[in-house]
Amino acid sequence: MPTTLVNSIASWFLKKRFHQIELFLKYPNEVQNELLFNLIEDAKDTKIGKEYDFASIKNYRTFAERIPVSTYEDYHDVIDRSRNGETNIFWPSPIKWFAKSSGTTNAKSKFIPVSMESLEDCHYSAGKDLLCMYLNNNEDSQMFTGKSLRLGGSKELYRENGTVFGDLSAILIDNMPLWAEFSSTPSNKVSLMSDWEHKMQAIVDETINENVTSLTGVPSWMLVLLNNALETTGKKNLFDIWPNLEVYFHGGVSFTPYEDQYKKLLPKSDFKYYEIYNASEGFFAIQDQNNSSELLLMLDYGIFYEFIPMDTYGTSEQKVIPLSEVELHKNYALIITTNAGLWRYKIGDTIRFTSVNPYRIKVSGRTKHHINVFGEELIIENAEDALKKVCKKTNSEIVDYTAAPIFMKDKEKGAHEWIIEFKTPPEDIDYFNELFDNALKALNSDYEAKRFNNITLNKPTIHIARKHLFYDWLKQSNKLGGQHKVPRLSNTRCYIDELLALNL
Repeated sequence: MPTTLVNSIASWFLKKRFHQIELFLKYPNEVQNELLFNLIEDAKDTKIGKEYDFASIKNYRTFAERIPVSTYEDYHDVIDRSRNGETNIFWPSPIKWFAKSSGTTNAKSKFIPVSMESLEDCHYSAGKDLLCMYLNNNEDSQMFTGKSLRLGGSKELYRENGTVFGDLSAILIDNMPLWAEFSSTPSNKVSLMSDWEHKMQAIVDETINENVTSLTGVPSWMLVLLNNALETTGKKNLFDIWPNLEVYFHGGVSFTPYEDQYKKLLPKSDFKYYEIYNASEGFFAIQDQNNSSELLLMLDYGIFYEFIPMDTYGTSEQKVIPLSEVELHKNYALIITTNAGLWRYKIGDTIRFTSVNPYRIKVSGRTKHHINVFGEELIIENAEDALKKVCKKTNSEIVDYTAAPIFMKDKEKGAHEWIIEFKTPPEDIDYFNELFDNALKALNSDYEAKRFNNITLNKPTIHIARKHLFYDWLKQSNKLGGQHKVPRLSNTRCYIDELLALNL
């Protein structure tokens, strides 16, 4: 099909969809309020709807007072019942699919319900919106002349009791509309391979002779795949393999630590990067502008948003607020109510708003993945901004890292301990550490206060990891694959002690 015709069809869809987007841009709180009461109405006759008397809820305040904020542990039993075939527990339509997710490297798996409504009205709608926004900003795009190289999770789909579970990406691929399947590579058979290491080479073998125009996947694992493609072909950069490559759609982990490495693999100043924010629980935000690090919060995907300010999170003063009450540049834990039956659910991510007209966000970290043992409130965003600055100054490149506290003992002060795997190590690790410590002080006033004259914290300790340490650690834990992530920061030493033991 000629590109002009494809772009014309996409433009028609775009104009139709933009009317709806403009509605939530102009009336965001009204759209969210209406969505909430549609969800309540839909679920009023479910078991949870009857337990909390959804039928009598007439305003947000009653909803917030009556229904408790929940975690996966709160849902575990009812999700197990749903997976065993019981229906109408937390959502009226039968839940056929469950996205298996462990978030980072926790041994316990989560099974997140995926309803037909969330599949169609959230995940697939977001995919179409992403393409529409990209084409709207890049009218001369030739993306549809070729295929999208997708890198999904490594798990096959498993069927039990009439329900299906697997990685979200596997569920999406398995139910993908025909038009999307024809425009993607590799084949479904290769995409759903369970052996990650064999799958990576199979993807390279199947795609190096395709006309790939876009990439889609998690930055850390996509980087492994792309380096494999260069090694297999002997080419210097990715344009030597795929000359028409024009955009990389990425999400799942922060792009900041990998940005410079991608620019070396894709040495064109006009190459585009588009970020998305999605999870097993839903699709939340999309980059809607070229060359931007801000994501537009999508308000009509069947997800109602609430937020907990992180300065009160987990304390007796903790409060939950709706979208209408958020403030710029504050760090919030994200709470969602969804069209798959998750009610006031803590997703575990933290975000901050960069704009409230329209509502645009940046993902700042995880509620469990920060270091605040000494009152320093160090979050992932601080760490990655500091590392990026220092790598630039020292001409070094990072593959992976994690950090944890060194706890106070006797009269010894505390500190942060880092283990970093470098692709290109700095010439002087002590100088790197000094710059890094100063960069963290400049980015985080709480950290700076605790480091002042070593009053509470000594300067960081940095270990250089051997090559492939993090890969080997994930493999040992059976966690290789596109949806598994290295935990960056932790208040405990469980991750770093395992890594240090392997770092021989």
